[in-house]
Amino acid sequence: MPTIDLVDLQKKKVGTVDLSPQVFGCEPRVALVHEAVIMQRACERRGTASTLRRGEVSGSGKKPWKQKHTGRARAGSLRSPVWRHGGSVFGPKPRSYAYSMPKKKYRIALQSALSAKVAESQLFVVSDLSLQQPRTKLLAQALKQFTGGDHALVIVGKEQSEILKAAGNLNAVKVLSADQLNVYDVVRAKVIMIAERELGPVSEVWS
Repeated sequence: MPTIDLVDLQKKKVGTVDLSPQVFGCEPRVALVHEAVIMQRACERRGTASTLRRGEVSGSGKKPWKQKHTGRARAGSLRSPVWRHGGSVFGPKPRSYAYSMPKKKYRIALQSALSAKVAESQLFVVSDLSLQQPRTKLLAQALKQFTGGDHALVIVGKEQSEILKAAGNLNAVKVLSADQLNVYDVVRAKVIMIAERELGPVSEVWS
């Protein structure tokens, strides 16, 4: 069972805490983590690219000139793709790029990502991750001890709305609850901070 230091908001050690070996101490599966990240990024694509096909561009449907005896190539429409201002061939149309991977594989990928963060000493368990007031300045000062300006992922309960409000203006900070955890945000974060009280919910949801 992996053990990690328990720290306060000043990054001072106040004890130790045991982590779930299934969620935070498994052997990283790099291929599954990669597959999960690619899937998430595909699901985020807007897919709004659109072109006009042959039947959608403006222009007459009349044959430009007669078929024979002009010395010119045969032509049947001004909207032909081989002509300037003609329609596109197999051009993009609005579509969804979203797809899904099996839930069991995604769970293993998230466990692998969290375990890798623990192994790299990039995950901190904080005894009390709360603010007296929902102010961005207070949160920025607290996070500076841990991140040094790098991208941070903060895992707190949904009842701690002051953290979410304070992080609204911090582009390098993402705040999630246990059930909102995802592989891409875990991999992207340079530092992960998790409230001690959320270790149970995280293990319950993702074990």
